[in-house]
Amino acid sequence: MLHRVEHVMGFPVSLRVDDEGVPESAADAVFDWLREVDARFSPFKPDSEVSRFGRGELERRELSRDLVEVLDLCEHYRVATGGAFDARLPGRGLDPCAVVKGWSVQRAADLLRASGARRFILNAGGDVAASGGPWRVGVRHPEHADKLCTVLALTDGAVATSARYERGDHIIDGRTGLPATGLLSLTVVAPTLTEADSVATAAFAMGAEGIEWAAALPGCEVFAVDGEGRVLRTEGFPTAGERSAVA
Repeated sequence: MLHRVEHVMGFPVSLRVDDEGVPESAADAVFDWLREVDARFSPFKPDSEVSRFGRGELERRELSRDLVEVLDLCEHYRVATGGAFDARLPGRGLDPCAVVKGWSVQRAADLLRASGARRFILNAGGDVAASGGPWRVGVRHPEHADKLCTVLALTDGAVATSARYERGDHIIDGRTGLPATGLLSLTVVAPTLTEADSVATAAFAMGAEGIEWAAALPGCEVFAVDGEGRVLRTEGFPTAGERSAVA
């Protein structure tokens, strides 16, 4: 069994692999990739590809295939949310972090599978990609740090939560330029962490209307706590004890 925890991209990343015979190099590849992503895509590093493109020092035709993919995802969610989700907010530089996190950790999960891992869980700052479960994943209560508001059973898929409790009102509604405050937290279960993380952030930026929007997306299940503390969840959200898997 492999077990490793490192601080990468500004948050703790923990990896557990329960398969026999998976080499330590598989974990090395995961964390090497995440460190590479941090160097290339962080808007907080002035020499990163993202920062250089944001300043106009690179043209789109000069960008790496990875960054083009990330930018295309950002544009997809900008259009899909009517501008609520936007990696280019007025007065701010290019910041695709809301897409980069889930996209990069999903790529790390794909590296694990390529190495032969079939039963693993990869937790990046509370956003999780898992395989071979069921794994029990707790979702923090948005108002009480020492409590959980739900526990879900994750077999093969991913879960991500957007909320105000860690970084305050940091998610901006691109339509208004103001912090999104209509929800306390929103959790999305999806087939990949690329989708789960992007959808959770995009829906949170939309406010209360984002719950229905996210729930209507194929393969997505939603658990949300609105601004008044009411809990809303889709029928297929895989709470612990259920045998259903994320497909």
